[in-house]
Amino acid sequence: MKPVILNSKGKQITLNGMEQKVANINQKMVNNLGYDIDITTLTTIMKKVTEQKFFEIAPADYLPVRVGEGAWSQQLTTYRSFSLADDFSTGVLNTGGSDSKLASADAGVDSVNVQVKNWAKQIGWTLMDLQQAAKAGNWDLVTAKEQSRKKNWDLGIQKVAFLGLEGDSSVRGLLNQVGVTTNTDVITKPISEMTPAELKAFVRSMIEAYRTNCLRTAWPTNLTIPESDYLGLASQASADFPMKTVLELLEEAFQLQTRNKAFKIQPLAYADADYNDITDDQIYILTNNDEASLRMDIPVDYTNTLANSTDNFSFQNVGYGQFTGAQTYRPLEMMYFTFAAA
Repeated sequence: MKPVILNSKGKQITLNGMEQKVANINQKMVNNLGYDIDITTLTTIMKKVTEQKFFEIAPADYLPVRVGEGAWSQQLTTYRSFSLADDFSTGVLNTGGSDSKLASADAGVDSVNVQVKNWAKQIGWTLMDLQQAAKAGNWDLVTAKEQSRKKNWDLGIQKVAFLGLEGDSSVRGLLNQVGVTTNTDVITKPISEMTPAELKAFVRSMIEAYRTNCLRTAWPTNLTIPESDYLGLASQASADFPMKTVLELLEEAFQLQTRNKAFKIQPLAYADADYNDITDDQIYILTNNDEASLRMDIPVDYTNTLANSTDNFSFQNVGYGQFTGAQTYRPLEMMYFTFAAA
């Protein structure tokens, strides 16, 4: 039942058609994100609440993510060692000489410093908010706010992992690393649109390009491709050989070439030019998913404090964490393949 509104003399206020229309619009605006909702005797409030959905990807499926190491640091330093020995042949001894000298071997070291970012957000509520929300019977105000904040953290870490931190060039993602070789010759069109002859040339040249780039010191373990192209790989590779899909044939070929049964091709929507704001190219990435080669750090995973109040009426707590961007420690073991999006 709607409440009866009275004027100062105790008489019921009756709205004309225009006034009622304005009132209805205002009521709708108030209820868009609130829990004050008009009901009638024919209304049933469903027990399950429909929650907002987001585009979600697990960064750890695409690059190593180390959690909990280096908590509360301002930067993380990783040392890299290098062999400085001369050629092997310089160690051959001339025992017949009168002044034989031993050649020496040495090693050098440098460091990679990664900036750590602090993150924190608070949520708050009042005793009145709790009581009014409880009347709905199927919505927990505090839980909803906490889930919103946690989702904000998850989606933020996801975007940083692939695109870096917006407005901060020191925090980069998987798709915009500095010092990584970009090849524009091997892939000039979507893989799903390649002819059988083009697919053969692609298989023949892609792993070879990676091996040449890293001086044959590593093998790739993952090929990440735009999701729009990945979805097209479910088609048959050839009308003359309709037994397997393009995806199956490519994965088998790369597993044979790398001698790694775990090699996989995986889709990434961020690699589509339409889903990122860093490039107009379609991006394909070969990586060696080894922590010593490529890594993202989360020194402090998402944590929240206990709710507290100074007046037992208003309450608040804080969710916080620390993170870095993605970092290549061996840039030659990662490679981009790109072409301009149509």
